[in-house]
Amino acid sequence: MNAIQVFSLTLLSLLAANAQVIMPGRCPRPAVQSDFDAAKYLGRWYEIQRLPHTFQKGECSTATYSLKSPGVIGVLNRELLDDGTINALTGSAKSSSEPAKLLVSFFENSPPAPYWVLSTDYDNYALVYSCTDLGLIHLEFAWILSREPSLPEETIEELHSTLSSIGVRVDKLLTTNQDAAYCRTMSE
Repeated sequence: MNAIQVFSLTLLSLLAANAQVIMPGRCPRPAVQSDFDAAKYLGRWYEIQRLPHTFQKGECSTATYSLKSPGVIGVLNRELLDDGTINALTGSAKSSSEPAKLLVSFFENSPPAPYWVLSTDYDNYALVYSCTDLGLIHLEFAWILSREPSLPEETIEELHSTLSSIGVRVDKLLTTNQDAAYCRTMSE
């Protein structure tokens, strides 16, 4: 086995152990929301479902977007952890050559990550996709968001169909607990 194969297998094992969604080949290049309007996208979004990843462990997850400066969107992600504490992470998003293809950064000196809005009606739902190429494999992220703590099942099924059409394993999506009684400390 050569060094690249050993490295790839080691990385694959590490990521798989951390419940990441890893797929063979390069990232797909799906169509994004046409005529994306960042101003309409601002505000609070509740996470309904997501692909598993290591940097998010809690429930009651929300993402709040605000205008930070011209061309820069402020990002505040919050979640309720098992121990009852609230984990908050702030960052910023900047438009790329296509308005619906944002680049998000949470840590100084870290490379920005893709944040692609595949579909949104701005008032009810948003479907977000992100992918990172790692040589012969790619690491996928996806979020189904809603302006309310729940989303009609028909809408979720339509969004699943969109994800499936680009090869995302919708059977791996985790449903986020947004129960009002459980999540009450997030709104306090």
